[in-house]
Amino acid sequence: MEPLVKFVQEQFVETKEFPQFSAGDTITVYYEIKEGEKTRTQFFRGVVIQRRGSGASETFTIRKMSGTVGVERIFPVNMPALQKVEINKRGKVRRARIFYFRNLTGKKARIKEVRR
Repeated sequence: MEPLVKFVQEQFVETKEFPQFSAGDTITVYYEIKEGEKTRTQFFRGVVIQRRGSGASETFTIRKMSGTVGVERIFPVNMPALQKVEINKRGKVRRARIFYFRNLTGKKARIKEVRR
């Protein structure tokens, strides 16, 4: 069953090309929101906490601070409403999933930037 599902996903699911990013990177995601008849573009800027899955079911989680409250949002990579992804900063972290980042505050919550 697995090879059949994989074949169907490769053939029929439309994939989008985004730049390569990983956990620790600060990115901006632009996505479309429908409000009644109107559509508008909204963005979400934050640190990538994790990437998970593969193929059509791949997702990534972004965390940002809104005032003093942490806000996390999960985006499917192949979501039709996604317009573009911009990488603002590359971060150097030693793990693929940085859930410990949720508990850090102040100076400890900074991620070392990698210049490329």
